[in-house]
Amino acid sequence: MSVLDKAFDTAKARSARVVFPELDEPRVAEAAVRLRAERLAEPVPLAAVPSATHIAALVQTRGLKEPLARRMLTRPLYRAAAMVAAGEADAMVAGADAPTRRVIEAAGIGIGLAEGVSTVSSFFLMLMPDGREMVFADCAVNVAPTADELADIARASRASARALLGRASVAMLSFSTGTSGAGASVDLVRTAAGATGFTGPVQADAALNPVVAGKKGLGQGDANVLIFPDLDAGNIAYKLAQELAGAQAVGPFLQGFRKPVCDLSRGATPDDIVAATAVTVAMA
Repeated sequence: MSVLDKAFDTAKARSARVVFPELDEPRVAEAAVRLRAERLAEPVPLAAVPSATHIAALVQTRGLKEPLARRMLTRPLYRAAAMVAAGEADAMVAGADAPTRRVIEAAGIGIGLAEGVSTVSSFFLMLMPDGREMVFADCAVNVAPTADELADIARASRASARALLGRASVAMLSFSTGTSGAGASVDLVRTAAGATGFTGPVQADAALNPVVAGKKGLGQGDANVLIFPDLDAGNIAYKLAQELAGAQAVGPFLQGFRKPVCDLSRGATPDDIVAATAVTVAMA
C-alpha cells in the first residue's frame, strides 16, 4: 500500500474537522464536497464573524492585545487559524488564493509553532518510480537557512516522515561527506547535524546507497529524509527527480506548527486539494 493510500485510510479513520478559509473558491468548494462525500474530512465553515472564543485564543494562548486580535480576526486566514487554536477545527487548509507568506503569517500568529521548533518549513513527499517514498526538505520556504534553522527543518521533517512513512532516517546533505571537505556551507551543515544528531554532512550517494555509505564511513545509506542546505539545492533536486527520474512530487506541505496547516499551490486542482488535505489530516 502506497503512502498516499495509507494517508487516505488514516484520514477516513480520523474524520478530522478541516477549516477552509477560501471555501468560496470553486476548486476548494469542489474539493470540500468530495472530502465530505468520501469521508476523508469534515469541512468546517469559516466563522462569519470572530467570536469571543477566537479573540480569547489569540489573547490568552498567543499573548496578543485584544484590539490587535480583533483587527487580525477580520481577515479570513487569521479567523481560520483562530478556529484551529480554539479547538473548533483540527487543521487548516489554505493558499488557493493566498500567497504562502500570508498563510504562514496567519498560522504562526493564530496557531503557533510546535514545541522545540522556531522555524516554519516545508517538505515534498517524493514517490520514486522504484517504490521508494521520501521526504525532501526544505524545497519551498527557507532560502538560506542558518544552522539553527536547518536543524529545525530537520527535526520537523523527521516528525513528518514518522507520521507519514512510519520511519525517519535523516541525512543532512552537502557536497562533502564527514570531514572530507571544508567551506562555509559544509560548516553550516556540520553544525546543524551536530545539534540534531542526524547524519551529516553527507553526500547524496552516501545517504542513499549502502555500499557507498560503507566506503565513506558515514550513515547506513538508507536515508528516506533528505535535508538540503538551502532552497537552491532543494528546489533543483526535487524538480530534477520529477523530470529525469519520473518521480511524483506531492506538496509542498508546511511543517513546524502546533496543529496541521496546509499551504496549497495557487494552481492546485480539486484532486490536488483532496490529496493535500488527506495527507495533512494523516500528519495530525
